[in-house]
This record gives sequence, structure tokens and C-alpha cells, in this order.
Amino acid sequence: MFKGTGVAIVTPFHKDGSVDYSSLEKLLNHIINGGIDFVVALGTTSEAVTLSNVEKQELMKKVLEITNQRVPVVMGVGGNNTAAVVEQLKSTDFSGISGILSVAPYYNKPNQRGIYAHFAEITKNSPLPIILYNVPGRTSSNISAETCLTLANDFDNIVAIKEASGDMGQIMEILQNKPEDFSMLSGDDALTFPMMTLGAEGVISVVANAYPAEFSKMVNLLNDQKDLESAKHIHYSLLTFIDLLFADGNPAGIKAALEIMKIMENNLRLPMVAVTENHFNLLNDFIKNYKQP
Repeated sequence: MFKGTGVAIVTPFHKDGSVDYSSLEKLLNHIINGGIDFVVALGTTSEAVTLSNVEKQELMKKVLEITNQRVPVVMGVGGNNTAAVVEQLKSTDFSGISGILSVAPYYNKPNQRGIYAHFAEITKNSPLPIILYNVPGRTSSNISAETCLTLANDFDNIVAIKEASGDMGQIMEILQNKPEDFSMLSGDDALTFPMMTLGAEGVISVVANAYPAEFSKMVNLLNDQKDLESAKHIHYSLLTFIDLLFADGNPAGIKAALEIMKIMENNLRLPMVAVTENHFNLLNDFIKNYKQP
């Protein structure tokens, strides 16, 4: 179900910190017109941890209204309190939503048995397919290859993993041994090309907020056309931009880029702050001079 290019969308804010729904519409139309395959809302890049429950509900409502069934929508539902995540699953109206993205428990640092038990509880209470999200650089909680494969084999509604460990050995172990109907999605824009050459089937991308057509083309060249050489050219053409996006914090980098592209204002909620002036200028220079190969 979840293959190709997914986009972890940012949440646009006005200068006063309120959600900017006009810019949200502009962003969603930009990425959908760019040929992306699905949208992921309330992920890390959305600054979801700074949104109230009321804001999250309103944001999902607006995302569904604007996308209007043009692409599937995935909702981030995760946390480090299993009971609270289960309660959210029970109390949320998932009408119009195609799946959930659930991050590994953070801060608590559970062992692998705890991670398995956490997701087992989620599977029992989720009405939708689940994408696991492994990002140990943020959570200090790695879903090991063994745990991922056990979850994939034990639960039919765990359908994919967004893998952002950066551990190619772990990634290859999952790809080699995963069930046929279980997908791996890159959680790292810079590693999407090599991961897809090894068997990953797509990405949940940050860079595709800015360059949806280009990133989608690269993914489609790998998935559908098996044109490695053409895809490689796009990968390298965007690699400097990807490095710039994350060098001064995410989503600070992508929000700066989207302001340069006149899609939204460059406003974040604390503790996130805008990129430095020098970094902004580097992004501006790249965007001004970028030409797709």
C-alpha cells in the first residue's frame, strides 16, 4: 500500500505561532502536483510535539479536506507511553486516513522485548495499517532487525517500516529476510537511492516538500523503470541540498527553503529556531542555481 514517495509535511505557522492553513494548502497542492504518492502528517518534520491535541485534530481535518482523496494520507500516532497511544487510537476518528506511522518509544530506552510489546499493543488497537518508524538518532531506541522482522511476521497490520537508522547492515538484514508483503521505506533522504538499489520500495521524504517532482522522478526511475543511471544523476544533483536541509536542524532547513520558494513563511515553534543567515544564504544559492539533470 505504501510505496513510492511519501512526504513528511511541515506545519506552516504564522508569525504569531498559529497554524497557517493557507500555506498548508499551497504546500499540499505543490507536492501533489509534483507527483508524490502519499502524505504523512503529524510526523517529526511537522513539529507535532509542539501542537496541542485540538490543533492536531484541526490539522488532520484540513489535510484531508485539501488532499480530497487525491493521495492517501498517513497520520503520525506514537509515543513513549503505550497506554496513552492506545487511548489515542481508541478515541481518534480515522475516517479518510489510510494508515498510521508509529515511532519507536523515545526517552524510556526500552529493550527489544519492550519495543515488541509496545507495538503488539498498538496492533491490537489500530483500525489501520501501521508503518513502524525507526529513528534511533532521535529516540535512542533502535528497532533491531530481529524485532522488526518478528513484528512483520507476527502481525498482518504492520505493513512497512520507515528506516532511519543509517545502519546499512541492519537495513540489508531486514530487506533480505522480510515478508514479501512488507515494505521498507527510507527515512533518510540521502540514503534513499542506495537503499532502493538494495530493495527498499520508497521513502518518507523531507526534501520532497521542496522538490516533489524531482524526488518522485528518482524514486519512480528506481521502482518502475529500473533506470539506475538516470536516478543516480538526480540523487547527486540533490545531495548538497539534502545536506544543507539537515545541517542546522529539521524542519528549520526545509522551512527556510520553502520560504525561499515562496510557499510559506519561515516560522517555527520553540525549541526549534530558524537557520542562521549564512545557512539561509547557502540554501538560497542552491535553489536559485539548481537545474534538474
